[in-house]
Amino acid sequence: MSMSDARSARGTRERLVVIGGDAAGMSAASQARRLKGPDELEIVAFERGHFTSYSACGIPYWVGGDVPERDLLIARTPEEHRARDIDLRLRTEVTELDLGRGRVRARDVDSGAESWTSYDKLVIATGARPIRPELPGMDAPGVHGVQTLDDGQALLDTSARTRGGRAVVVGAGYIGVEMAEAMINRGYEVTVVNRGEEPMATLDPDMGCLVHEAMVGMGITMVNGAEVTELLVGDDGRVRAVVAGEAEYPADVVVLGIGVRPETALARAAGLPLGEHGGLLTDRSLRVRGQENVWAGGDCVEVLDLVSGQQRHVPLGTHANKHGQIIGANVGGGYATFPGVVGTAVSKVCDLEIARTGLREKDARRVGLRFETVTVESTSRAGYYPNASPMTVKMLAEVRTGRLLGVQIVGREGAGKRVDIAAVALTAGMTVEQMTTLDLGYAPPFSPVWDPVLVAARKAAAKIRGTG
Repeated sequence: MSMSDARSARGTRERLVVIGGDAAGMSAASQARRLKGPDELEIVAFERGHFTSYSACGIPYWVGGDVPERDLLIARTPEEHRARDIDLRLRTEVTELDLGRGRVRARDVDSGAESWTSYDKLVIATGARPIRPELPGMDAPGVHGVQTLDDGQALLDTSARTRGGRAVVVGAGYIGVEMAEAMINRGYEVTVVNRGEEPMATLDPDMGCLVHEAMVGMGITMVNGAEVTELLVGDDGRVRAVVAGEAEYPADVVVLGIGVRPETALARAAGLPLGEHGGLLTDRSLRVRGQENVWAGGDCVEVLDLVSGQQRHVPLGTHANKHGQIIGANVGGGYATFPGVVGTAVSKVCDLEIARTGLREKDARRVGLRFETVTVESTSRAGYYPNASPMTVKMLAEVRTGRLLGVQIVGREGAGKRVDIAAVALTAGMTVEQMTTLDLGYAPPFSPVWDPVLVAARKAAAKIRGTG
C-alpha cells in the first residue's frame, strides 16, 4: 500500500508518527496536537522505555539525593499524553523505516510481536546513546550508564547493595563530574578516570585545571591521561576494578560518563543524510534534508554553530525541547525555524560551578580564526560584601574585529549563570568593545561595580586594540 493509499483508507485525517517519547518527540507531538485536533491529525508515538517527557539532565541529582523522587523528573506522564489524544505506545521499539511506502516497523519489547504503522508525516527523535567501549568486563553487573530513568533506577539499586563502597567514574565530562558528586553524596570513595589532560574537555585545559584542583579538594581522586583498557570481574561475576595503564582502581560500582553519540542507526539504515558527527542533517525547519515529510530533532541531530559556522552535535535538553516545539509547529501547519546554537552549557560538582559558551581555543584554531585570550579573576559580589566568592573568567576575541568568540567561567556560587551574558552577546554577534558598555544590573550583594564578564571584556578589548 502506498502513502496515498494508506491515507485514503483513513479518510482525510493525516497520521503523524513520532519515534521517541522524551523531550523532542513528545514536545513535537504536543505542539502538533495544540494546532490540530484529533479529527484532523492522528498522532502515534513509539517509546521503547517505560517513561516519557522526563529530565535526563536531572538524573545525577536524583541519584545523588538532591531530588528525592524519580517522578519529580517527569514533566508529563504517558496518561497525560493519552488524555490529549496521542496514541502513545510504551515498550515499543521502531526497528525499520520504509520511507518509500511511508511506514515504520515496530516491535513490542516484551512480547516480540512486530507490526507496520503507516504515516503521512514522521518525526525522528531517537536521542543519543551512551558511549560504551567494547572492553572486557564492560557488561558485568555493577557497570552503569546514566542516560534514562531506567538507568538511574538500576544504579540506585546497585547503590543500595554497595553503599559506602568504592565508585569509579569513567570520564570527566558533564556526566562524569556530576556523577562523581552524586556518588560522593551517596557516601562512596570516588575515583574519576579520565583519558584527557584535564577534566571537562569542553573547557580549555587551563580552565579544566581549576576543576581538577577543586575536585581533589572535595576528596575525589582524579586520574588524568589514563585510558581504560579492562574492567575486572570478581568471583561473584560483578565488577571489582577498573584497569587503566598499569594501574588497577578497585570498584564496587562503575559509572560511565564518557559521553554520548547520536542514536541514528535507523536513519543510517534508511539512507537518511548524516553529518560528520553521526547526527541527522536537517534544514532550518528541522526537516530532514531531501525528505518532504520527515523531521528530526533532539540529541539525534546536528545543529549549526553560529560562531564557527560549522555543524555540531550538542546533546542538551534545552535544544531538544526547542526542536520539538519547532517541529510540532511545522507539522501542525504553522511555520518555525531553529537558527542554531552558540554552545552554552553549565554544570557543577559540589559547590563548584562550571560554565562555557562559544569556542574553545582549539575550536577557533580548527576553523582558521585568529584570536586573543584573556583570563581575569574576580568575585561574585562586591569584595566587601559577605560571602563574596572567587571566580575565573576566560574570554576569546577575534583579532582585528574584536568579535567575541567564547567565554569560560569556573567559580563558586553566582558564577555559572553569568555565562548567559556572553551567550546573548555571541548570539547578537557583539564585539568585546561593545560588551564593555552593557547595562547590567548592579548591587553589592549581586556583583562588583564591574561584573566579572565585563572586566574580561574590557581586558580583551584593550588587548585587541593593542594588536592593531
